Amino acid sequence: MSYLLGIDLGTSSVKVVVTHISGTITAVASTSYAIDTPRPGYAEQNPESWWAAAVDAVRQALAKAHVSSVSAVGLAGQMHGTVLVSPQGQIICPAIIWADQRSSAETTAITDRIGAHRLQHTTGTLPAAGFMGPTLVWLSRHHPHLLEQTHQFLLPKDYVRWKLTGVFSTDASDASATGLFNIRTRGWATDIIGMLGLPVDRFPQVLGSMQVAGHLSSAAAQALGLQAGTPVVAGCADQVAQAVAGGLTEPDSASVTIGTGAQYFQPLLTPQVFQNLHTFCHALPDRWYVLGAMLSGGLSLRWLRDVVQAADYAQLEQRAASVPPGAEGLIFLPYLVGERAPIHDAQASGAFVGLTLRHHTGHLARAIMEGIAFSLRQIVEIVEEQVTPAATLTAAGNGLASDLWRQITADVLGRPLRFRPAYEQTAQGAALIAGLGVGVYRHTRDIPTSHSAHDMGDDLRTAPQPAQQERYQRQYEIYRDLYPAMRSAMHRLASQG
Repeated sequence: MSYLLGIDLGTSSVKVVVTHISGTITAVASTSYAIDTPRPGYAEQNPESWWAAAVDAVRQALAKAHVSSVSAVGLAGQMHGTVLVSPQGQIICPAIIWADQRSSAETTAITDRIGAHRLQHTTGTLPAAGFMGPTLVWLSRHHPHLLEQTHQFLLPKDYVRWKLTGVFSTDASDASATGLFNIRTRGWATDIIGMLGLPVDRFPQVLGSMQVAGHLSSAAAQALGLQAGTPVVAGCADQVAQAVAGGLTEPDSASVTIGTGAQYFQPLLTPQVFQNLHTFCHALPDRWYVLGAMLSGGLSLRWLRDVVQAADYAQLEQRAASVPPGAEGLIFLPYLVGERAPIHDAQASGAFVGLTLRHHTGHLARAIMEGIAFSLRQIVEIVEEQVTPAATLTAAGNGLASDLWRQITADVLGRPLRFRPAYEQTAQGAALIAGLGVGVYRHTRDIPTSHSAHDMGDDLRTAPQPAQQERYQRQYEIYRDLYPAMRSAMHRLASQG
């Protein structure tokens, strides 16, 4: 068999790639699903919708590729979420995903209980709302009966793997993003879990990202249109899969991503602690990475699209392009669902500052694009206080597929960006890791340069424009001062919600 299958369980859709072992992407497919918000601050999904979408997208991809068997299946997925299942894999309650903010009070309680220094040096991170740790503590306080019914605590992609294999497990990269994992030993932080009063025996076994987790069951094979017994490799968190596909395994490489959220990613040779950022485990057993994760990247533009009822994102981009850099004095703070990096504040809220009668939809759209880029710059500056800057950044995500948004980001960061168009890098990374897991490739250096059987074009390189850098520097200095000045008001407003 000459093909690999990669499944990326995203926040708004599942993406599937069929790739030839030569590196050629043969077919791509996706199926969408919704985020449920039953109450303010809540973000939930039905795990069964993930599986139904995965089945649909896999069948689409296989049909496009004219393939009915693969050497292995690999997985990647959205990080931090919490799925409670019974011994038979039945869903106890809706999955609470990364964007959920209900556990903001628990993050403070956990830090007070364990201590910030111990948490950061053991788990690589302070707790954040939406992480599995705070979510489980919130459930233990408000719905303890749900935990009593639970057999295993799973991360989102791990539920899909259970549907594929019937085996409960996770991997070190995804588990390290729970806030309950020892990133140095690559095992559950049982001391911290015990101090929080959580049942240690309900956390699944931890595998290496390239370890075979199980094999495709007969029922799953029939649903997907594949052969029973196909190896399923453990896989990893979405950020890590994207990094493997993009060759981000060494500290001199880094990436910026704008998808639903927005992220800065840089590999590390040893674990380090960064203010308001996360250090997690890489898919490679001798690598870690620093992650600066924003909650509302493309989500901010989606919000604007829905509010102004724009026909599509292209229409918003066209209007934004008609506005000069700096949006004529309009600045956007992208904290629509609180924020992790760079401020670590679940009670922060979004804001347009400098709004006048002159501003229209194009100004709002451009200010959102610039605000996301300004926050990414804050994250980059935190990282570069401790590690050597990466010369060129890999750009990823649908947001940076926009020529305008990519140019804005390059100008604000003052760095060239390298972007590969129309390329499902995360699902491709999952497929390549599966290839490593079953011996198709012996080492990451053996992974071929990925490309498409269709004409997707060459890498695009976007260089910063010196004239715009100066303008954005002035705007950035104002941007940096706004959150500290508005923090108290944001918190007072949040307390009234």
